[in-house]
This record gives sequence, C-alpha cells and structure tokens, in this order.
Amino acid sequence: MNYYIIAGERSGDLHASNLIHALKQVDSDAEFRGMGGDYMESAGCLLTAHYREMALMGFVEVVLHFRRVVKYLNKIKADLLEHRPDALILVDFGGFNMKMAAFASEQGIPVHYYIAPKVWAWNQNRALKLKKYVDHLYCILPFEPEFFKKFDWEVAYVGNPLLDEKKKFQPDPDFLQRHQIRAERLVALLPGSRKQEIHQMLQTMIALKSEFDEVEWVVAGVKNLPADVYDKATAAGIKVIFDQTYDILYHARAAVVTSGTATLETALFRVPQVVVYKTSGISYAIAKRLIRVPFISLVNLIAGAGLVEELIQRDYSPGTVKRELEVLLPDGPKRQAQLQGYKAMLEKIGTKAASRETAGLIYRSLSGLGASSK
Repeated sequence: MNYYIIAGERSGDLHASNLIHALKQVDSDAEFRGMGGDYMESAGCLLTAHYREMALMGFVEVVLHFRRVVKYLNKIKADLLEHRPDALILVDFGGFNMKMAAFASEQGIPVHYYIAPKVWAWNQNRALKLKKYVDHLYCILPFEPEFFKKFDWEVAYVGNPLLDEKKKFQPDPDFLQRHQIRAERLVALLPGSRKQEIHQMLQTMIALKSEFDEVEWVVAGVKNLPADVYDKATAAGIKVIFDQTYDILYHARAAVVTSGTATLETALFRVPQVVVYKTSGISYAIAKRLIRVPFISLVNLIAGAGLVEELIQRDYSPGTVKRELEVLLPDGPKRQAQLQGYKAMLEKIGTKAASRETAGLIYRSLSGLGASSK
C-alpha cells in the first residue's frame, strides 16, 4: 500500500520513522512519501518537503511566518492529490495537520492520526473538528481516550512511542571517558530542539554555571540545527554533546528541561528534573488566556499532580532554577518524592509498543479487518 506521512518537528519525525519500520513489517509492499525529516528519509520515505522550513513555535511566530505556512500547505496538498495514497498518516503537528486532515477527508483519502493533537489543552471543541475529519485516532497519553469519550468518540490508546526508543537504547560504555565527564555531579541541560526554543532557553541555563561549584554541565545538542546556536554555551565553557541525549540522561544526576517531549524522556531515565519554558511576551499572554490545563509538562499532566516544578516565563531565572536544583541534587526528600512519582506515572503509561501497535491497527483497517474509530 501507499502511505503519505506528515510530521512537522524532530520528535514527530523520529516517531514517524519508527512507524514506517513497523508498517514495513506488516506490509511488505509498503511505499512511503511525505513531509518530515532525516529520520523519515533514512527509514525509506521519499520527502517532498523537510520540516526544518516549518519549525515554528508560539502564536506570534506562526502569524509572522503565515505565508511560509500557506506555501507548504499548498505544496503538500498538491502532492497528496497527485499521488492519492491509500492512507494519509498525520503525526502530531496539530495546527498544520488538522488542516491537512480536513483537506484529505474532503478528497476521500482515509485519514489516520498518530499522536493526537493536544485539543484537551485549549479550545477543546476542536475535538469535534478532529472527529469529523479523522477516520482513526491513535493516542499516546493514557488520559486522552477518556477525554475523547466526552465527544462520543472511541479512540485507541497505543502506548507511548518513547518507550520504544528507550528499549532500543544501549548506553555507550566509553561515553564518560570520551567526553571527560564526572557522572556524580552531571546536570543535563535540554534547551529544546527548535532554533527559537534554544534562543529563548539557553542563556538562563548557561547562567547557572556561576551559581554552582563542582557541577558538570552538559547541553544536549541536536545536529539538525546550525551548530552556532550553541556558541554561547561553548564560549562559557559548557560542553555541548550532539545527538546523545539518552547517554547524557543515563548518567545525569539531575536535569533542567524545556517543556515538551524531553520531560517525559527525562522521567523514563529516572532523572529528577526542573521543567522550564519561555516564549515571546505576546505568545505567552495569548497562551495563558487559552490553555485550560493546570500543567505544561507531560510528566505532570500524566501524573495528574505537580510532580516536577514548572518554571514558566518570568519564573524562569538562574535563581529559581538554582533553588530547585539545590534540593534535587542531594539525596533528600524532594528527590525521593520525584523518583517515586515517576514510578507511579510510568505505571499509567503501561508497556505497549506504540509503533507496532499503531502499524497493526492502520494495516488492519486498510485491509478491511478493523473498524473506524469514529
């Protein structure tokens, strides 16, 4: 069968690539085309556009680059119509992909959505639009199926794809020696995977260096961005290690993590963390009015409680992060409470292999063996 896949950022690209591998196992004739990144391309997907041209964050940033968004929407729509796949598979990337879902549905192309848009976070009535245009929805957060039941929609919980990534990970036995790192005081700095995020987050992380003695700071860098986005860190004497985030977390004593997928990855490695986030003033003001959930981190949302500290916007400063790290680095009650909380949270996630589970559901539905989730 022919599959058209759209992912719009690094994490979606990674999960889409794993889904491609899983689909190949159940469909020996599978062919893939779409929009994504290096992971998808390596997995065998023919890219018609790379997501790096679309990696925007914040309401204002999207508005300022509206023409660029429309350009790629039109490009992908035209390509979709020209090749008319057996299924369109959308991976996260809510704003763009919800528009693609509506377009594909109107063209009679079956729509499968893997990693549901976070419609539960704001403007929850978007769930009705999602239900209208999406034939099958595959959720990766354990509380999402209950949310969609409010809209009379039975959806599939397939487990979380980060579990698949964690299982594949094999620690590098020479990692510490190669990078001359002392693990007992290693604090991982995860500033995000998009250029705009790193611009907003990294400077405060760098400023922590002068607040602590005997701490080994390491920035988890990503190679799909220009190396110079990390120049301030290297100039301050902080190591930047590229595309080895799991090795960094494997050895870390604690972490400072930009809100997003990385907060859950950090929890999977049982690393106590401080979650931080900062965006433009206007984007933050808009988000504050719209968002309807009590937390921003996946860890807290899944736990249903303030398990990890969230320092947002003005609360994100070297002083506030320092205070949190001072109680997380020693083997004290707050550190132990967070580690115990991780255990309970991970039990909620379960042990399903998300990529394999989703691939099986997609293939069975296209083969006439499964029912629509509408």
